[in-house]
Amino acid sequence: MTDTTVRPAGTIEAPLVLTTDAPRTLGFFPQFTLWANLGISLFGPVTGALVAAYTGSLAQGLLAIVVGCGLGALVLGGSAVFGSHTGAPAMAALRGIFGRRGSMAPTVLNIAQNIGWATMEIIVISQAAVAVTGPKWRWLFVLLAGLVATSMAVRPLGSVKLLRKFMVWLVLLASAYLFVQVLTRPVHALPQDNVYGFWPAVDLAAAGVVSFAPLAADYTRHSRTNKAAFSSSALGYGLAAIIYYALGVFAVATLQTNTDNVITALVTLPAGAIALFVLLVDEVDEAYANVYSTTMSLHNLIGHIDRRWISVAIGAVATGIAMFIDLGNYTQFLYLIGSVFIPLFAVAIADFFLVSKMKWDVSSTAKFRWQPAVAWLIGFIAYQLVNPGTVAGWSPFWTKIQQALFNHHPVPGWLGATYTSILVSMLAAVLLGRIRRPVA
Repeated sequence: MTDTTVRPAGTIEAPLVLTTDAPRTLGFFPQFTLWANLGISLFGPVTGALVAAYTGSLAQGLLAIVVGCGLGALVLGGSAVFGSHTGAPAMAALRGIFGRRGSMAPTVLNIAQNIGWATMEIIVISQAAVAVTGPKWRWLFVLLAGLVATSMAVRPLGSVKLLRKFMVWLVLLASAYLFVQVLTRPVHALPQDNVYGFWPAVDLAAAGVVSFAPLAADYTRHSRTNKAAFSSSALGYGLAAIIYYALGVFAVATLQTNTDNVITALVTLPAGAIALFVLLVDEVDEAYANVYSTTMSLHNLIGHIDRRWISVAIGAVATGIAMFIDLGNYTQFLYLIGSVFIPLFAVAIADFFLVSKMKWDVSSTAKFRWQPAVAWLIGFIAYQLVNPGTVAGWSPFWTKIQQALFNHHPVPGWLGATYTSILVSMLAAVLLGRIRRPVA
């Protein structure tokens, strides 16, 4: 189905219903600024502080960030090409490996993920605002963040233009100021009480970046070229994530703060509240991206409904949830996301570029292919066996298998769940992809 809504010149927007005939209006720079803005997040210093705690070392923490974000950025960039090449949003593009019905499984998971991320973004916006104004007005900031994010999701391409023209420059100034304030202070030894190791820290950093892979094609379907889609997303988001995760590591080392208090510590810097306010406003684009991508995921299930009404409903749900919960188990949320979506998009990338030679059927009649589904399962199992996490009711099962596999010895320090899962998933996808159905 194609959207035939007539719009005035200069107001080209994303289609209102599911279609692969998306307007191709975005070159490299608009997409780069979009992804850079999405990578600049208040979650960055929080994740960086977690990486610092996991490594217990300034140098290892920074290296883990570069390695983790680099791996995640490659997965993100590869996923971005799905949209620019097929013209389909992310979950509809996955019909190329799972068929129309099979794509519903990752779609449902992505809807749950995006609603969770939208909610968490609204929460972190309100908490950062509360650090400046006090807890009395938290409800107001939740409502404002939800309202602005939803409004941006209703006009996604217009929002990209807004970010490119205004927010990117203010954010760069605020970011530079915070780094100067943090880096001019003496460095202290990092705490050693929660050290898990280098590769768990890499997994943590990678998971934050890869969490945007299921969203990438929702925006790059408007890209003019595959090259612009890949380079803008990988460079824009990857570099921004490295910088902001590093800010968290440096904050732990110089301000002697921790994961729970890193935002408060940055606010208390001279004029830190002003810089954080700029980033607070910019943070809304993260919530917008998750609201819009939830809409695009739902379009894979109900493609005939006007996306604007879906966005309004999703925004209201995320805002309502944000009123009553806190950040909670943010670390384990990231690990769980990573264990699902890192192998999924590793399989998709291997199949798209190496097996299917960039020829995916993303139509409503696309057929299920068992080979990518099995490869995804293999990659998911590989991730869990290396890093089971600590999710109640889930992790103990994988921990027992891990202990049996390694004869109750610790997992080798050189074995990381992220790169292991990527390599295993891709290898399985390529090998299984050679098994073709017999031609009738």
